[in-house]
Amino acid sequence: MFQVMHVNKLYGKTLANNDITFSVGDGQIAVLLGPNGAGKSTIIKCIAGLLRFQGEITVGGVDNKSLEAKRLLGYIPEMPAVYDLLTVGEHLEFIARAYELENWEEKAQSLLRRFELIDKKDKLGKELSKGMQQKLSICCAVLHDPKVVIFDEPMVGLDPHAIKELKNLFMELKEAGASILISTHMLDSVEDYWDIAHIMINGSFAATKLNNAEDTHEESLEELFFAITEGKTPHPTDE
Repeated sequence: MFQVMHVNKLYGKTLANNDITFSVGDGQIAVLLGPNGAGKSTIIKCIAGLLRFQGEITVGGVDNKSLEAKRLLGYIPEMPAVYDLLTVGEHLEFIARAYELENWEEKAQSLLRRFELIDKKDKLGKELSKGMQQKLSICCAVLHDPKVVIFDEPMVGLDPHAIKELKNLFMELKEAGASILISTHMLDSVEDYWDIAHIMINGSFAATKLNNAEDTHEESLEELFFAITEGKTPHPTDE
């Protein structure tokens, strides 16, 4: 699991994250929802150890900046960051060497086949479309069997087959006991895959909804989201 405790992040005088506290347990899927600029990507980058912040974040009980925590973490950024001059296959080999993996080749091949990249194995990173780069980023992030996986707007740029496989991957990671956090502004992309949803606005959590009978909110997740972000509930004919 991982825990975020009283995290604040300032960009100059702008408070991007304001006293954010939450946790994601083993085998749990949490989603961060909110409009663009709500602070979702900022807290994601703080958890991934890419930004300095005030507060405390632990991954598997250890500080998120530690090497031990980074070994437990898989991170899929909003904008895929691949190496221009490495081939698709070399990206996975790079990850395998970085994590000192053994007998990784079969899983790498399986991931490439699953996300329809096997025929692109020898293509350079700079030759891939954004969607292909996103699929490669997903493959690289889960190759080492992370216990905590963070997805930042993972559906953007993916084709329908890849979206289907990614949703299947969410459930497989959950069943394997991983802690999963998905940041998105597209409600339909998470459907019924979530266990707990946090709605962010202006850098803070405005509401938290559980996907079970214990939830005290009478509204659906969509109704709650629109009530907070637009000050109204959606009409059935709204598009």
